[in-house]
Amino acid sequence: MCNFKRASLTLALPFFAALALGACRDTGAEGEYFEIAGKLFVFNYRVATATYLVNLRPLQPLREGETAVASFEDPAGGEPIVVRQKIWPKLEKTTIESPPLRCVVKDRPYQVSIRIEGADGRVMQTIETTMTSSENQSLLPDRPLVLGPAYTPNPDRAGRPDGKLPGGDSEPCPSPA
Repeated sequence: MCNFKRASLTLALPFFAALALGACRDTGAEGEYFEIAGKLFVFNYRVATATYLVNLRPLQPLREGETAVASFEDPAGGEPIVVRQKIWPKLEKTTIESPPLRCVVKDRPYQVSIRIEGADGRVMQTIETTMTSSENQSLLPDRPLVLGPAYTPNPDRAGRPDGKLPGGDSEPCPSPA
């Protein structure tokens, strides 16, 4: 009987040691509330759009009223695109997506700045990064392939299977830097 207890204790010790080490896991540097868990350009061929998408993973417990404010470089030039996203404390990640973009160029880094604001508006953390597309936006059709939830073919594209229309994009894109 005594050997059984000793064997059980010997098998249990590594489990408890791993549990104790897991409780000591690093939760990020002082003042860091989030880390980037993923970032990419989303090219949706069906609706002819490209967007920025960033996922943030919390490193510390979250409180009600926190907000992520992302400032994305506009590939078409001009002022940055600003997106405010409420942070839900019970979710495992916060996803920030921009409105549709124009003029995304392959292999060009675009600046992204994300501020985490508390309920009082105070900036708790700032994250600076860049995003680079693996494709040019020119691969997308000029108009959506389908319209509405029933996937009705877009009549503007009749007879144009590649989705490219005469005249193409009405506004020119800046030349790549």
